[in-house]
Amino acid sequence: MSQPPSHLVSGFLAHLTMRVPIIQAPMAGVSTPELVAAVSNAGGLGSLGLGAMSVDEARRVIRQTKERTAKPFNANFFCHQPARPDPQKDAAWLQRLAPEFARFNAEPPQELRELYTSFLCDEAQLEMLLDEAPRVASFHFGVPSKDAINALRHRGIFTLATATDVSEAIMARDAGIDAIVAQGWEAGGHRGFFDPDAPDKQLAAMDLLPQIVAAIDIPVIAAGGIMNGAGIAEALSKGAVAAQMGTAFITCTESSANGAYRAALTGQDAPQTVMTRAISGRPARSLENDLTARLKGVPDSAIPDYPKTYDASKALNAVAVAVGETGFGAQWAGQAAGLVRPMPAEKLIQTLAAEMAAV
Repeated sequence: MSQPPSHLVSGFLAHLTMRVPIIQAPMAGVSTPELVAAVSNAGGLGSLGLGAMSVDEARRVIRQTKERTAKPFNANFFCHQPARPDPQKDAAWLQRLAPEFARFNAEPPQELRELYTSFLCDEAQLEMLLDEAPRVASFHFGVPSKDAINALRHRGIFTLATATDVSEAIMARDAGIDAIVAQGWEAGGHRGFFDPDAPDKQLAAMDLLPQIVAAIDIPVIAAGGIMNGAGIAEALSKGAVAAQMGTAFITCTESSANGAYRAALTGQDAPQTVMTRAISGRPARSLENDLTARLKGVPDSAIPDYPKTYDASKALNAVAVAVGETGFGAQWAGQAAGLVRPMPAEKLIQTLAAEMAAV
């Protein structure tokens, strides 16, 4: 194993004024301005998950975060291809879920909506990002156009993009992205690959990381299964300039994870995860719960595109929660979820830094 050149690590950390090589992953629905600010103020890089928000909502949480920290933080957006129209598949999916809605004396939606607009198609989101100008912007499911990336660069915004294999990392670099997040198979939440219909190589983070480091000449960040200082140290030893961690921060005091989500992560039984496309329409790693159990075994060919499938899942969760059932939500988590440690974000950063130093 070989460590990255010291100037690459120090230059990356200095550019983003980070004291420790820790990035809190942009967990949509869990990250809050309080969490992001706490991470950045503690010396890491906090991240807002804005992919599911409207332009006005994204602007509001960026400004709320600025009120809580003067340090850099990351604003994350989705660059997925828009859903393909397929009324027959949509109707069949709603029919498949009808018995689950009936369990709660409810009817499924009449049709599936495309809940989120892709950054690729949303000029207003780009204009908002250029206007608010957080120090860092990151992209999942692909990358913006070269023109958009150049506009961000001229505005002084440092860009990150997720890659699940070497080819995606090269595509992102060639588009002008400043640094790559190498996402391993263990990672919680959505797989970041550009084409969800292409074969997934399912590379573990510590196998993927050195391959991307060897292939490109820009900073690489490790993501997937990293829960403690030893994991961060291993990532650095394999060429990463920092480690991105999501699951580790779900149970932080400042996150918006609900009680059922926290209990599932911290209960007596070690939490188990499953990779499924059936919750949202794209492969994503979730805790096993009632929802994943009832959708188990559904063929990919029957599942509508992202994010239309998510529309039905969110509607089902809403009617379940209304009668006190909490096992039908999307509880994203990585394979090492059993290692979570509930505590304030500042204390977690300090703990991780101390563990890394000890290694």
